[in-house]
Amino acid sequence: MRSALENATPPPDDPRITAALYEIAALGNRTDDPAVALRTMLGTCAAAFRADAGSLALLSPDTGRLETEVQFGADLAPDPTPGLKPGHGITGWCVLNRRSVLVPDVALEPRYIAVRQSARCEMAVPIQHDDQIIGVIDLECDRVGGFTAADLAGLEQLAREAARVMLRLWELGHLRVKARQLESLITAGQSLVTKLEQQELFDTLTREAAHMLQARACALYLHDSERRTVRCASLFGSASPAGPDIEFDLENCLFASPIHTRRQIWFPDVQSPEYRELPDLPADRHLHSVLATPMIVEGEVLGVVALFTASVHRFHNDERRLCAAFASLGAVALQNARLYARVFQSEDVLRKNERLTTLGLLAAEIAHEIRNPLTVLKLLHGGLGLDFPEHDPRRTDMRVISEKLDQLEAIVTRVLSFAKAPSSLHSRWSLADIVADTLVLVRLKLAQHKVTVSFTPPGRPLFVEVHKGQLQQVLLNLLLNATQAMPEGGTILITVAAEDRPGGPCVHLDLADTGTGVPEEIRERVFDSFLSGRPDGTGLGLAIAKRILLSHHGDIALLATGPAGTTMRLTLPLAR
Repeated sequence: MRSALENATPPPDDPRITAALYEIAALGNRTDDPAVALRTMLGTCAAAFRADAGSLALLSPDTGRLETEVQFGADLAPDPTPGLKPGHGITGWCVLNRRSVLVPDVALEPRYIAVRQSARCEMAVPIQHDDQIIGVIDLECDRVGGFTAADLAGLEQLAREAARVMLRLWELGHLRVKARQLESLITAGQSLVTKLEQQELFDTLTREAAHMLQARACALYLHDSERRTVRCASLFGSASPAGPDIEFDLENCLFASPIHTRRQIWFPDVQSPEYRELPDLPADRHLHSVLATPMIVEGEVLGVVALFTASVHRFHNDERRLCAAFASLGAVALQNARLYARVFQSEDVLRKNERLTTLGLLAAEIAHEIRNPLTVLKLLHGGLGLDFPEHDPRRTDMRVISEKLDQLEAIVTRVLSFAKAPSSLHSRWSLADIVADTLVLVRLKLAQHKVTVSFTPPGRPLFVEVHKGQLQQVLLNLLLNATQAMPEGGTILITVAAEDRPGGPCVHLDLADTGTGVPEEIRERVFDSFLSGRPDGTGLGLAIAKRILLSHHGDIALLATGPAGTTMRLTLPLAR
């Protein structure tokens, strides 16, 4: 056995080597299929040296063995040594020692592993780039001494070029896979953020993750930090249940590990005996390797995305990173869905509060209207001067009438007192802070309707003495009205400016939208009760807003409206 260091280099003008080098180098532009390139490379090398048989094997990064990719030979039998270990046989020795080998007579070489009975001469050259061993090219001849030292040196040149071409093709294929995965990730992310109903979000997440990473199944396990449990919220790709709607104690389940460590964890084969008693695993014997990725938002572990493969699989770094990115998108989408749910609940509460406020105002108006005739009745009753004898039944009737009139007056007084906003609830607030806090409450609603808000706080703090909750109710009503006036999306501009008036300084808050405007027939009466321009409106929102502003010694007005939009102005006195 001789190494390449003992051999001479081929003549620089050898037409065989030149043509073969050109043929291999051109593969990078002619094909993007590594399998086609390998077959062409082996055929080119065999033709250049008139080999009777040959093979091209690649070193598997997973098994560390040489695995034959392509081979040829008229009487070539099936390879008896699949997955050859480095060091075994001539090709294994070549790879292990990173040196080329020329065997003029294989009958004299004890390490030769006979594959073809007619083989007499063999040469093998490692395919390597820098210090990276990719594989080996092995050629055989049926004549003793069929290959020369110059042939070995020429094959080394071809192997170096083959290594460069293979790396380029693999990198190109790798980039294409990454591009497809990135496209899938973007598409899946866009799909996730549009899901507001939580179960629909869970099912979309597991389905898209399984398709994107070509997994057999995918499951989503939600984590309850207070109860210290997990439950399978969705399972795609497997008919076997994974404990739907059943909570599992963290101490007794597989997916507690990524929750506790906050890191991805790979489980090689969940069909092994040590995993079979775990209750949170799907009862599917076709599921083997699992990659479990925690879903983390702002330091909180919301759950775990678990990818299952149909065979034992070692997840490489790109798959791990892609799964981590997808889990992050899923966590954000889940958090958004929960926030949307809270917003909708808040809107329901606000609507209920609005109805209660309306009922209170109506009760106050009724009580106010009752008090005047009730006062007249009391005065007239007292002025009658009727004094019946002690045992006359009418004396008792007059007493009962007097008591009931007093009772009615007390009821009216209580209603009117309750309807008044207690002055103790009024306090000093920055108007800019109230606006900013209100925008936080409706930011998700505005984003859902594609409405952008532009608000620049005034150059100096402007303070008002108000009931913050009532003023926020007015702002929320105006913002929601503006949103409903822009069904296709639009812009809301909020400006704040101070003004000196004879009665004292005040502040104007203008809220302008780009909606369709207030219908002309109701513009003059827009603040009347039970007047609405929408079929589903109650006509109470602006009427209540008007009453709230008047109770704060301020006002609200329709400043401008038309096809280009509407501007509402709130005016409040500045605090001293």
